[in-house]
Amino acid sequence: MRAYLQHVRLLSLSLVLGVFAVPLHAAQSPADPPAAQLEPKALDILKAMSARLTSTQGLSFKAVTTYEKPSRLGPPLTYSSVALVTEQRPDQLRVMTSGDGPATEFYYDGKQAYAFERKDNLLAQVDAPPTIDATLEAAYQRAAIYFPFTDVIVADPYKDLSTDMRVAFYIGQSTVVGDTTTDVIAYASDSVFVQAWIGTEDKLPRRLRAVFLDDPSRSRHQIDFSDWKLSSAMPAAFFKPENIESAHRITFAPPPALSAPQGVKEPVTKP
Repeated sequence: MRAYLQHVRLLSLSLVLGVFAVPLHAAQSPADPPAAQLEPKALDILKAMSARLTSTQGLSFKAVTTYEKPSRLGPPLTYSSVALVTEQRPDQLRVMTSGDGPATEFYYDGKQAYAFERKDNLLAQVDAPPTIDATLEAAYQRAAIYFPFTDVIVADPYKDLSTDMRVAFYIGQSTVVGDTTTDVIAYASDSVFVQAWIGTEDKLPRRLRAVFLDDPSRSRHQIDFSDWKLSSAMPAAFFKPENIESAHRITFAPPPALSAPQGVKEPVTKP
């Protein structure tokens, strides 16, 4: 799971330091590797967030992901997707995704995983492992399915977030993000730097931004979280696609590489 999460972060997050004036950290040269330093206050905020997320068996939220891809001219293009996520630990998950690309649906009911594209009535179905964590890893390995909010829905968010962490520091408070007061922290490993806005009172993540140190384009990705509910209890049928008897069955496998249609100048990117 650790390797999978690291690869997911490399594919689905990206961040910059933001606009906070932090003289101590801003004085460091971006070319210099960060010294190993873990501020207890920043770690405590991450631990509190993890405890809050795992305090209930069921949760749901809305995640709006914005990410960049280089254009032919150099400056990046921006794409967005919206995911409605419902989870019941340890073995039920539903993710309904729409945005700049075809709408997709992912279901896991504890025994089977389903990937459904309703517009073209395409369904992939496969036997799945007995937990959400294992199923997320299997879906990525088998079909290149990944979600940028994986760190929020795993069984132990703090354990996965702190793996290989070298730097963590507290930045300050914001009243701009998520219509609430948030504590703003940053943390980094050798490969990724993440800035996080976490609710001061409710301890829920409100925004994540990241940049990957081995990404030459320094593309930025951002996830905004809203509509949190920590007491969702949905029936078993909620975690299976409806009316799939006539669906066209396809293999649970990575999609073929996309090529730009004739006449399209900018690269076509499918989230």
